[in-house]
Amino acid sequence: MNNIDTKIRHTTEAQGNVFEDLGFPIDEAQKLKSASQQLIETKLMLMNEMSNWIDKNNLKQSEAASILGVSRPRISDMVNGKLEKFTLDTLVTFVAKTGKTIQLQLS
Repeated sequence: MNNIDTKIRHTTEAQGNVFEDLGFPIDEAQKLKSASQQLIETKLMLMNEMSNWIDKNNLKQSEAASILGVSRPRISDMVNGKLEKFTLDTLVTFVAKTGKTIQLQLS
């Protein structure tokens, strides 16, 4: 018999910014949220670029994996948008291996 207590005792409603919810000062929480959103958008852009490259070249995931030097499941994760499994530098490296140039713009 399983005697693990799984009852929820207390929940706190989210207010729209996890960093504020964690107790960061409002100005810092807004900056952290903005940076986080920017990272997510950049990763999505790079993943979309890679998916387009695979489609444009009529590659199977296994062929793309061989070109990029990774496993086929790794390509599957990328094509399926599993952001949490990839760092920004990994995605930049993938794009560079396709022969594309990446430009970093600071503002």
